[in-house]
Amino acid sequence: MHALGTLEELPQAYRDELTGQNLVPLWPNMRAVLPPNIPSRRTQALNWNYDAVRPLLLQAGELTPMEKAERRVLVLANPGHGLGNMQATPSIYMGLQLILPGETAPNHRHTPNAVRIIVEGEGAYTTVDGEPCRMERGDLILTPAGKWHEHHHEGSGPIVWLDVLDLPLMYQLEGSWAMEGVPQQQTLPRDKSFAEYSAAGVVPSINFQRTETKAPMLRYPWVRTRACLVEMAEHYREDLLRIDYVNPETGASLFPSIGFGALMLRPGETIRLPRRTTACIYHIVEGQGRMSVDGGEALGWREKDTLSAPGYTDITFSNASGSEPAFLITADEAPLHRYLGIF
Repeated sequence: MHALGTLEELPQAYRDELTGQNLVPLWPNMRAVLPPNIPSRRTQALNWNYDAVRPLLLQAGELTPMEKAERRVLVLANPGHGLGNMQATPSIYMGLQLILPGETAPNHRHTPNAVRIIVEGEGAYTTVDGEPCRMERGDLILTPAGKWHEHHHEGSGPIVWLDVLDLPLMYQLEGSWAMEGVPQQQTLPRDKSFAEYSAAGVVPSINFQRTETKAPMLRYPWVRTRACLVEMAEHYREDLLRIDYVNPETGASLFPSIGFGALMLRPGETIRLPRRTTACIYHIVEGQGRMSVDGGEALGWREKDTLSAPGYTDITFSNASGSEPAFLITADEAPLHRYLGIF
């Protein structure tokens, strides 16, 4: 592409007149917003090391009581997007949330969609529109846009989970807002939606009182996901071991803005993921290893760490253990890219 005219080539009086009329000439800025062949990317390859973050999160529990926090969270902000913008990728927000024994994060609802990936702790549950959902290591708990939700901890020791929301997208669309509510009445049995949709290819008959088809199943237990990947490994000796989390009634992604999946690395295995347009998040459920992006310096990772990588790159993962598999949960913007026709 040939060079275009610059802003400095325009007379100052003309530039001042444009500014006074709230106008901007396109041609000096066109290459910045429409770069040749590949987009500008601000998402950086990064590892939020859980062992380093955890003491700060526990300190937040000492410094700020729940009534002054509503949600006690340390945001995993990618510096490429500016820390104040609270973005892990262009449209994904992530944060590590802490609840201490006996605490309740109060009932509210909001326009962003949210998923909770449980990192550590036992004895907590999330109530979503009257349905209590257990929170166990590696589980995905959905709180779709507009659904009332509150978090309770009845166990001992802290519980921590990773929040994944499409908050940056909603905020940029000027559609992000929240509403406080009163404590929920638990009107449904615990994990009712999981009980109804817990077997692949099986859904409840019309005699069941279903939840909205937007999110008929709210809890995706890690033990089921892990077992599925292990079973796949028995049948696929060389193929990439990867699954997607989907709506059990439609097969669509959990949300139209964020897609979720899981990966298994065989002992000692190194894989190169298919090149994709979307930035991606990787949360380590089990194992340790290294990630490199476009052949750059490898980032070491271990259990409970969370990583980010930009799109349009070659991403390589290596399992450091020669005897144990490694498991990762992924989040990306693939559904949004597909809808926009840019995936």
